[in-house]
Amino acid sequence: MAQYQITVDQELLQQLFLGHSQDAGVSKLLESVLNQILQAQVTEQLGAERYERTDSRQGYRNGAYPHQLTTRVGTITLRVPRIRNGQFSTELFARYQRSEQALVLALMEMVINGVSTRKVSQITEELCGTHFSKSTVSELCKQLDPIVEAWNGRPLSDSPFPFVLVDALYLKVREDGRVRSRGVMVGIGVNTDGYREVLGLMTGDTESEADWREFFGWLKQRGLRGVDFITSDDHGGLVRAIRQHFQGVTWQRCQAHFIRNILDATPKVLKDEVYSRVRTLLDAPDLETARLLLSQTLEAYEEKAPRAMRILEAGFDDATAVLSLPERYRKRLRTTNSIERLNEEIRRRERVIRIFPNRQSVIRLLGALLMEQDEKWASGRKYLNMEEYWSWYKNNPKKQNASVTRIM
Repeated sequence: MAQYQITVDQELLQQLFLGHSQDAGVSKLLESVLNQILQAQVTEQLGAERYERTDSRQGYRNGAYPHQLTTRVGTITLRVPRIRNGQFSTELFARYQRSEQALVLALMEMVINGVSTRKVSQITEELCGTHFSKSTVSELCKQLDPIVEAWNGRPLSDSPFPFVLVDALYLKVREDGRVRSRGVMVGIGVNTDGYREVLGLMTGDTESEADWREFFGWLKQRGLRGVDFITSDDHGGLVRAIRQHFQGVTWQRCQAHFIRNILDATPKVLKDEVYSRVRTLLDAPDLETARLLLSQTLEAYEEKAPRAMRILEAGFDDATAVLSLPERYRKRLRTTNSIERLNEEIRRRERVIRIFPNRQSVIRLLGALLMEQDEKWASGRKYLNMEEYWSWYKNNPKKQNASVTRIM
């Protein structure tokens, strides 16, 4: 390791020991030491002191340029030497470059995990002695864009996805000088090995049929295939888009939303007993039993709660579609609870931000969050054991068509 002779003048020592701010003294000392090291290194590289005449000289100095470096004791200014017809090299900045990269990653992580950019700015000022504005933090986070975009647009053709769950939520986005409510559509798939994957997310003006058609078309362009069962709520545009893009696929109406719709139309004094009845028929072991319980429930409450019973009867077939599957798969596919839990995490961070500056920032933050969740799912336990499903699928006469080959 090279050794350098460093000098410290009396004025600097006085500021270090007698000055009002010890950090300021340390900062000046560090700045002086590092600048002397830079001068020693350029001398070593050129093989000659400043103005020295020697045949072994490797080049000539060409002034210096200022370079600010943020350290724990404040920001210091270094004068980095220039070499005529050459390039000055030093390892002095390598450690600080790694520290800067770590700081940027930490800033991104804080924002992704729901810390406001204002708070991040305050934290970095306390840690580094340098103020990072909200806009600076936002600009740093834009480095996530190519990573998130690559993940969100990745091919889905590596594996079929027999089970798909979709849902949407609304966020506030600033557009054209106004704050507008915009829909964010999210899809989750269960692959042939039984692991969950986030298929992708997309922002839309609302949650219209056109938006859902665009979302499903985008997923299919990326290679989504082998879909046999889709679970979602009863949004009209969503259901029509499913039927258009996934003809012949079984659609399961989310039972949690279905029960909520029924209870909203039920007189208050009857809510508990109606809930118990509906929950029992939805938990029936087979479709025949469910139909018998439906008949009994309609007979008991068609006069007491007519609106609720109309909703129950109209939505019964779609809400019990899951009964066609083997029993072990019903609990996790009868509702959109899996994707609703993701939405709760999104909401926790959205409450901090409140209003997104643009749609790209929505994709950036939510995409980074969903990427992290995707990695946890991939490295965790299987969501479903698919062996029984494949055995049932192959032996089900109604499934024996071209889609069997496509899925397998």
